Amino acid sequence: MESHEVLKQAFDSSGISPKEIASELGVSLSLVYKWTQPNTETGSGSRNPLDRLAALVLLTREPAIVEWLCQRAGGYLVMNPKSSCEQGFEVVPATSSIVQQFAGLLDVVSKAAQDNNIDPQESAEIRIVWDKLKSYCEGFVRCCEEGDFEQIQKDLHVS
Repeated sequence: MESHEVLKQAFDSSGISPKEIASELGVSLSLVYKWTQPNTETGSGSRNPLDRLAALVLLTREPAIVEWLCQRAGGYLVMNPKSSCEQGFEVVPATSSIVQQFAGLLDVVSKAAQDNNIDPQESAEIRIVWDKLKSYCEGFVRCCEEGDFEQIQKDLHVS
């Protein structure tokens, strides 16, 4: 989905009028409408805040910008692993590895909860294992999409 489409969808589903958005942001109503149109030489769109933010992230190579946005939206950023899939179709070992990763998370959670209390150190450990699992799962899905399950085994042994 293109940035202008994301903004149009967000504006339409939010229930907030473009006029209210323009007023809150201190920009013209016509500019808000332009943000929801393709930005082409022949189009009437304008470079929107999402395009500018994406450019800022690319220029600075600083994930803290996106992490901050995710936190403000009530979420958490998990970086996708770099795709390094090669040819190979080792589906069963890759599937087994992903089940082991889930089991590792359950082990950390159950050990932390044994005393019916999870302290900040245990919570931090759970977060680390959970984030590693999310990244691993994304790598698994990418390898599924690219048809390479051998690389996920290599990645598992590197971490």
